Amino acid sequence: MLNFVITLALRAGAILRGRFAERREVTSKGFADVVTDADQASEALIVTAIRERFPDHAILAEEGGAIGTGAEYQWLVDPLDGTLNYLHGLPIFCVSLAVLRRDELHLAAVYDPMRDELFAAERGGGAYCNGRPLSVSHTPTLLQALLTTGFPYDRFSQPDNNLREHNHLLLKAQDIRRPGSAALDLCAVAAGRSDAHWELGLSPWDVAAGALLVLEAGGTITTWADQPWRAHDERMVASNGLIHDELLRELASARSKDMA
Repeated sequence: MLNFVITLALRAGAILRGRFAERREVTSKGFADVVTDADQASEALIVTAIRERFPDHAILAEEGGAIGTGAEYQWLVDPLDGTLNYLHGLPIFCVSLAVLRRDELHLAAVYDPMRDELFAAERGGGAYCNGRPLSVSHTPTLLQALLTTGFPYDRFSQPDNNLREHNHLLLKAQDIRRPGSAALDLCAVAAGRSDAHWELGLSPWDVAAGALLVLEAGGTITTWADQPWRAHDERMVASNGLIHDELLRELASARSKDMA
């Protein structure tokens, strides 16, 4: 099944790459939440292929919603993570596919078509990029760490929007990046290119695949409250493990100061 997941991610990524230079058809789901014809074409290919090969599997896809319930296997499909980047011609985006088995992370593939990097993982089998084993970084302290984050679509109207946490951590870490694709941010943690990622307002298709990659690369993932993270949790902290407790403490500190 992992080979099928990988092949599907590559096929969908080829669609995104092929349409990247073309004029885009855009539908707005909100001020900063949009969908393009490329999202829809990628998802149509993915969902059709899954239903043909595994008709008894459930699917939860970003654009099409849920298909089937109560199945042993469920697919979490993000056909284009980083849509705003794609829309503006910024080549930081990917296809993200995860498979849950009995609600546990089981398989993952994240494909970055512009860098031709295929990240893949199987529960208990390690994490890989283009066949090379991945391992999280060895950065020992938050002060030495490069972090990534993101902001929710409702940040314009929702005061709990990660701005206070971002501003607080900007003075506690070496630096912070906001590339615009949560799936690729987690791949960077798994590959040791960054040391941690935190975010809120997440959907399961955004991060499930990347989460398995981080775990299989030796990293740590929890909720902001330091509870075990599940695919449907909206708040995530993923790290190399070494800076995890320190990062959680600073997140809590940022929130307590704001409420004081």
